Amino acid sequence: MTVNAADAIALARFYAQITGGTPKGDARWATVTGPNGDIGFQQVADFRPPAWPTGAVPMQMHLDFFVDDLAATEARVLTAGATRFDHQPNSDHCFVYADPAGHPFCLSTWDIPQLM
Repeated sequence: MTVNAADAIALARFYAQITGGTPKGDARWATVTGPNGDIGFQQVADFRPPAWPTGAVPMQMHLDFFVDDLAATEARVLTAGATRFDHQPNSDHCFVYADPAGHPFCLSTWDIPQLM
C-alpha cells in the first residue's frame, strides 16, 4: 500500500510513532517498516486531504489498526498528531481519526468482522 501526502517522510514519521515502526526516506518517498509489514508514502504536489465521511474530496484509503486498549491507544495517536472525527459510526468497538495529512484511519477492538 502506498499513501499519498504532501510530505512523505512527515507522514511516515507519524505512522512510525503510532505503530512502533521505523521511518525511512525523504519528502518525496518514504516507508514505515513495522512488525506486521510496510506502508509506503509518496509526495503528491496537488495533494488535497479527503473529507470524512463524505465531501468534495473522497476518502482515498482507510487503514484499520486492531488494538487491545482503545483508550490507551487513542491517547498515543492523539499525542502523535491525529485528530478524532466527530462522526463515529461504530463507537462501540472502533474510533475513526484523521492522520496529519487528513486520511481517515481506525483503531478497533473488533479484529474479525461478523458476516450476517
